[in-house]
Amino acid sequence: MMTDARVMSIDELNAFLASSDVFTFKGNSREEIYAWIERTLRSYSYRSRPRLEKGLLRRYMRKMTGISNSQLTRLIAQFRRSGRVCIRPYQRYSFPTKYTREDQLLLAELDNNNERLSGKATVAIFKREYNLFGKSDYQRLSEISVAHLYRLRRGSFYRNHTLTIEKTKPSSCKYGERRRPDPQGRPGFIRVDTVHQGDLNGVKGVYHINTIDEVTQWEAIGCVEKISEHYLVPVLKDLLSQYPFRILGFHSDNGSEYVNKRVVKLLNKLLIEFTKSRARHTNDQALVEGKNGSIIRKQMGHWHIPQSEATKIQSFYKEIFNTYLNFHRPCGFATETVDEKGKIKKKYEIYLTPFEKFKSLSKPEQFLKNGVTMESLKEVEQQRSDTEYAKLVQKKKIELFRSFSKPGILT
Repeated sequence: MMTDARVMSIDELNAFLASSDVFTFKGNSREEIYAWIERTLRSYSYRSRPRLEKGLLRRYMRKMTGISNSQLTRLIAQFRRSGRVCIRPYQRYSFPTKYTREDQLLLAELDNNNERLSGKATVAIFKREYNLFGKSDYQRLSEISVAHLYRLRRGSFYRNHTLTIEKTKPSSCKYGERRRPDPQGRPGFIRVDTVHQGDLNGVKGVYHINTIDEVTQWEAIGCVEKISEHYLVPVLKDLLSQYPFRILGFHSDNGSEYVNKRVVKLLNKLLIEFTKSRARHTNDQALVEGKNGSIIRKQMGHWHIPQSEATKIQSFYKEIFNTYLNFHRPCGFATETVDEKGKIKKKYEIYLTPFEKFKSLSKPEQFLKNGVTMESLKEVEQQRSDTEYAKLVQKKKIELFRSFSKPGILT
């Protein structure tokens, strides 16, 4: 707090200012500074002092408060007029109200009767009511601008008197980034989609979870009873563990089965980047959508399979079918060319299994998970030939289908 132990003489003030050139002072608050300046002006009888002593006092007050010379001049002028130095209260300027509550009621009534027309159409009616039909109540509203009309419509008083129902504004989702993944030739960027097995008499069937790597087309399929988080997350975690290489990205559509906090928590725990499809970009999920038809629909059909059979199908996928897809079923890989018009054309002349495609990458060992080696993957490939494994898949699939419950005995 700024206090003076005693009132110094003019000579003492001069000596103080001469000896304190290297020091600076500053008050704690504007209230404290103004109160100290008022006490100082009153203690030294500033009004009756000679010109030279007034200049000395001004230097002293500036030194002790740190305020500017122009500000000190304004405060001294205030002291001369009123004998006080005080903070002027801030008065916010407010524009005069041109349109009254009655005008807003007329606007609400007109919008209720006309189902809320556009701004220009509403202004045109106001003008017609005043100029053509002579209704004086509409005089002010006949001169309103379209922009001001919409400002009135946003007001709480108008909204409390209108019957117009506004559409619910969509809320943005904080999970996932809406963009296309950029693998840059690296495996580990997974596309995921859900395939429903059909309904029967209003009863849902099983759901297939299809995941596929964008670069190598390595694929892992799972099956769940329902696509709620309780069923989906454990199977999704198991599918990601079936990939021999590290998972770097996870891309889905905008379905709530994937865009939720439990899936995001799983991906964050595994340090996996989460992206989702963009609006008006139907090709974002083209790869996995194509696999849904050429693999899942072709193998499992379109007919209803009861949800109780999901565990059997999941075991079939994990133990037999996924190995067949990745080591014994060739996939087409596009070769892109650009014509003279700049259009990209794709030709599918290269057919490799996902494992062969993975081996063709530069130094594929650098992408493998801990504990997985190229030798162990080659052993899986060499256990059976492609034809032998395809026969095994057909045999196990027939056994699987025969074990399903018949629709007539469903409970």
